[in-house]
Amino acid sequence: MTATAHPFLHGEFAPVREEFTAVDLEVTGTLPAELDGRYLRNGPNPVGPVDEARHHWFLGQGMVHGIRLRGGRAEWYRNRYVRTADVTSVLGGTPCPSQWPDDHPAFSANTNVIAHAGRTWAIVEAGNPPVELSHELDTVQASSFDGTLPHAFTAHPKRDPRTGELHAVVYYWGWGNRVQYLVVDTDAHVRRVVDIPLPGGPMIHDMSLTERYAVVFDLPCTFDLEAAAGGSPFPYRWNEDYVPRIGLLPREGSADAIAWCETDSCYVFHPLNAHDLPDGRVLIDVVRHPRMFATDQRGPNEGASVLERWIADPATGRTAITRLDDRSIEFPRVDERVVGLEHRYGYAAGLQNGFEQRGIVRYDLGTGTSTVRDEGAGFGFGEAVFIPRRADAAEDDGWVMALRLDRAADRSDLVVLDAQDIAGDPVATVHLPARVPAGFHGNWCPEA
Repeated sequence: MTATAHPFLHGEFAPVREEFTAVDLEVTGTLPAELDGRYLRNGPNPVGPVDEARHHWFLGQGMVHGIRLRGGRAEWYRNRYVRTADVTSVLGGTPCPSQWPDDHPAFSANTNVIAHAGRTWAIVEAGNPPVELSHELDTVQASSFDGTLPHAFTAHPKRDPRTGELHAVVYYWGWGNRVQYLVVDTDAHVRRVVDIPLPGGPMIHDMSLTERYAVVFDLPCTFDLEAAAGGSPFPYRWNEDYVPRIGLLPREGSADAIAWCETDSCYVFHPLNAHDLPDGRVLIDVVRHPRMFATDQRGPNEGASVLERWIADPATGRTAITRLDDRSIEFPRVDERVVGLEHRYGYAAGLQNGFEQRGIVRYDLGTGTSTVRDEGAGFGFGEAVFIPRRADAAEDDGWVMALRLDRAADRSDLVVLDAQDIAGDPVATVHLPARVPAGFHGNWCPEA
């Protein structure tokens, strides 16, 4: 890659052009019989030629990758474009059906993929709706959650492990200075909408959830009208004058009930988890970027992203901050059974040379220690997902699953690790027929 080449269009980020279907994949080791489901991963994969001088990593069309595991076998691998009109205009064919009017935005959802209400959803932010996929990853429709979604969804809903509902904070530049808090029930219907007025139009990529609060990250990366007027395809910029703060919205309260807590100037794409403290404060573990889109308009490239613990105090309106690790990481995850509850363990993808993939970090936040799986600069791991051994297993008793890139071979594997020994030999490795580009998010979607 030359010094002037786009860092998110070449090497491990380069798009793949072929849609594969492969069956009876080769497995090294032994896949646990308990793993009955699909590992799914979404990410930007530009469908045609792009202008490297203007391209933003976040704007590549969505391509979902999936591996079906059952009975100790890897039955299939598939990768499929999310076939909205922006994809079919290049590849041909008919755009997927839509539950929205013809003029409603419907970008090829490129950021996350989840299973909810017995269905599969490719999801994205910034004003676009979810796109329903089949079990085999073919595009079904651009969805309005059966007419209950006001306008758009998010890339990062949080599932309450006690109720099964999804909680989301949604933004769209066309709304001006407000965002929405949504609750989606277990039938994939929106049951609650709260409009939240803000001083500007921030890019809110993710949220946190506790038993009491929906946590809103109101941080200084905001919609820039001048950039939009100048033709920027992604007009969000660092705003030095914007006051950074965290909003604690009571889960069944109105926007007027939000307690705002000031914090240091920074940007957060992804929190690890959050929970309420007995004294009324809220603990929020986040990956902190020093700023975002201040000098580089091609993707996140503004300095090391590190794990911090924020304690927000609604009584004082202040936030205490503690650095937990100096390593550059992203894509933090916890056991999904403790989302919004007290957590001890976390998992993250290590980074090198900016946003390139490297190892996996397992955090024991109870002891303040960590373990790293690092196979050298020739290998890189994406987002690590935890799967419990049983429904009633203890936190961290199970497996960590992640895609691993072999840079020399230009191929990817799905690696299954013992969560309590991530530096040890893999439990199993599923060998894929292609490279999965370094991308965004995915999940383990069990069949049961």
